[in-house]
Amino acid sequence: MSPNIATLDRDQQRRHDLRNTLHTWLLILGAAVLMAVIAWMTYGVGGIVWAAIFGGLGLWSASKASPKLVLRLYKARPVATNELTDLQTIIRELTARADLPAVPTLHYVPSKMMNAFAVGRPEDSAIAVTDGLLRNLTLRQLAGVLAHEISHVRSGDLKVMALGDILNRITSFMATFGLFGLIFSIPAMLAAGIKVPWLGLFLLLLAPTAGGLLQLALSRAREYDADLDAADLTGDPEGLASALQVLERKQGHMWEGILLPGSRSPEPSILRSHPKTADRVKRLLSLKRDAGPHVTMRDARHRPDHSIVPIVRPPRIHWRRMGLWY
Repeated sequence: MSPNIATLDRDQQRRHDLRNTLHTWLLILGAAVLMAVIAWMTYGVGGIVWAAIFGGLGLWSASKASPKLVLRLYKARPVATNELTDLQTIIRELTARADLPAVPTLHYVPSKMMNAFAVGRPEDSAIAVTDGLLRNLTLRQLAGVLAHEISHVRSGDLKVMALGDILNRITSFMATFGLFGLIFSIPAMLAAGIKVPWLGLFLLLLAPTAGGLLQLALSRAREYDADLDAADLTGDPEGLASALQVLERKQGHMWEGILLPGSRSPEPSILRSHPKTADRVKRLLSLKRDAGPHVTMRDARHRPDHSIVPIVRPPRIHWRRMGLWY
């Protein structure tokens, strides 16, 4: 590793880290309190105990799950040592900078979507990249994306997001059962002259939505943190910013354009799992860095080796007597 690697201003980094960490734990605390309130409203003190037990078991099973299970769902396969050698070199260098105990294994997903994700723990992790991502980004941009995923692994974000998901699922489960139980009890309450707890009914109805919004906010907070750490690992905030802009331009509004051509209906920030690309790019470009080379590569403009599989072409339509055939 070069001794002149660009580094972010440490005071600036500490401020970002402190703010994001505080934000993360406030959101986790809010989700836990919401779960406890719904459990108590529905099942009393016993509900809180059972919610805590199920939450602990869920987190334990999530932490023990093998990355191979998730990768199999996406039909991802390991990249051989003689494939995508540029990317494997970058991953090894980023792993050394991040001080991870093991190098994440690189996996290939045969999909036209532009995406990358990480699974596993620092001791046993994997990073998957899609065919669409490889075809559309340069090595410099891919280095930023890989650093972002390695940051998720190093920071334990996968476990944090698993905890947020477990809290939300337990909250939704208990709120649904409590809501149905209360609704079916309303006729008996009215017949017996018992006042219907409308406030409780409203809270049970609102809880799943509130839990989902907290989970989305948690995801956005961790994405900001991973962006910062990725810029620190590569010393090149502009590389990741450029990759985000390409992703936004090529598929950010793809489905909107297909379903509603010519319309512009931006998704509210509160409903996003990731922050707005413009906000992420603005934060990245505001980071200070010293002059110096970023992650070692042969040519920052060079695209990665040829994709592992040939381009998947759309099926051709043939007319036959019985109709259209593909």
